[in-house]
Amino acid sequence: MINDCIAGKRSAQNAFYKMFASKMYGVCLRYAKDATEAEDVLQDGFIKVFQHMGSFKHEGSFEGWVRRIMVNTALERFRKKNPLITVSEIYPVAKNMKYDDIESQLTVSELMQLVQKLPPGYRTVFNLYAIEGYSHQEIADMLNISEGTSKSQLARARGVLQEEVLKLYNPIQKKIVS
Repeated sequence: MINDCIAGKRSAQNAFYKMFASKMYGVCLRYAKDATEAEDVLQDGFIKVFQHMGSFKHEGSFEGWVRRIMVNTALERFRKKNPLITVSEIYPVAKNMKYDDIESQLTVSELMQLVQKLPPGYRTVFNLYAIEGYSHQEIADMLNISEGTSKSQLARARGVLQEEVLKLYNPIQKKIVS
């Protein structure tokens, strides 16, 4: 199928798209502000995949290679819209939080919705570090920021997420924070 895609056969490209679109849409959605932007990133990413498919070196999984292109496409789009990631937004980080069973009550869907609400810089660093597994140095290189900025953005993202989780599951905290 890959050779047919490289040769430009539409039926092979269609089959390839159907095979990977759903999974890669999920990747794109983590970096986009909404579903429409995620679809745009997905389309741009697949164009790049088809353009560069012949350069795949078989040094890792093909799916990992496609995922990397999608992440890079999302990051390029992010950098164009947000040339500099600032850390000037200061969110108060809740201290001495009591989580008890909150973690077990939180669904993946709820967590992803909370992540989507993060400011773009926080969301990007959080996704790259916590979900994609990149190191702070790799994130710094990808986003043209310092390693310290990456760590700071991650810490602030976690703080915001912790506050939002508490608001969801602790009505008393919701009244105090609001």
